[in-house]
Amino acid sequence: MSSENKCPQCGSENIYEDGNLWVCPECAHEWSAHAASAGAADSEESGIKVYKDANGNILQDGDTVVVVKDLKIKGSSSVVKVGTKVKNIRLQDGGDGHDIACKIDGFGAMNLKSEFVKKA
Repeated sequence: MSSENKCPQCGSENIYEDGNLWVCPECAHEWSAHAASAGAADSEESGIKVYKDANGNILQDGDTVVVVKDLKIKGSSSVVKVGTKVKNIRLQDGGDGHDIACKIDGFGAMNLKSEFVKKA
């Protein structure tokens, strides 16, 4: 199957058309076929990496995000709790998947994965 017949968020092939939108029953993502193809073409042509949060919203430098899952801190017994607000993020191309550099009150400088935050 072509990539046009897959969900852009989770890659599922179990999608269906509902009016002008395509819907994925597995992740509940909805998109228009025209917007999805135009957005993919724009980002591929410009060579700019697009960073998205857990809900699929596009992130930018300076945004404020909220943690959506308890995150254990490596080498410590501390945990960043769900709902922790992180201000003024910086996006980076982390080779290990940690693409957000930030400072969290009470924890200090830290790198996070964009899949564990949502835009505030």
